[in-house]
Amino acid sequence: MKIDWSKRRAKALAKPAADNPSEEPKGKTEAMARLALDPAVAGAVVVQEFTKCFGEQDISALIQALNTSIANAQRGDLSKAEAMLYAQANALQGIFMGLAHRASQQGYLKQWEAVLRMALKAQNQCRMTLETLCAPKNPAPTVIAKQANITTGPQQVNNGLIPTENQPAPSKLLEPQNGQWMDPRTTSTTGGSHSVLEALEAL
Repeated sequence: MKIDWSKRRAKALAKPAADNPSEEPKGKTEAMARLALDPAVAGAVVVQEFTKCFGEQDISALIQALNTSIANAQRGDLSKAEAMLYAQANALQGIFMGLAHRASQQGYLKQWEAVLRMALKAQNQCRMTLETLCAPKNPAPTVIAKQANITTGPQQVNNGLIPTENQPAPSKLLEPQNGQWMDPRTTSTTGGSHSVLEALEAL
């Protein structure tokens, strides 16, 4: 019986990648790359690693919860983000208070300075977090100026404004007076030449 190897080869190539050992590593690599670049997956992995105080977290449940939060944020609902920032500000305030109290108990200047420096860093992070939380609700005012080169906030520059009555009028000195223009080409008088200088006598 003659075997048609061309048909068998075509049938083998038509199988899914999972049934074809040569294609399986490539498909798995691409799938792992997509998972590593997925924002929800990356966030869930970090949360699972750093929230073990709540027990072992299920990675699938974390990914699903993060995808729900991402969808809400994309629709414009930032209430969870605001709650997160406010909670973080309170956590940083707690860190500042704890470190400041610990610094007050230090008996040596070096240890006191090191602990107090960390306390002030936590306080500064708390302040920046609250500023980030308040920025969308209190936008900086827009400054309207004719011309400015340096600015620290939103600014609108208008250099083509129409002159108003308050602006100074141009000089009229060169305009005709009694029908005569000023003529700057008048002939100047001839000055005297230097006299001949004689040599000085020896002293």
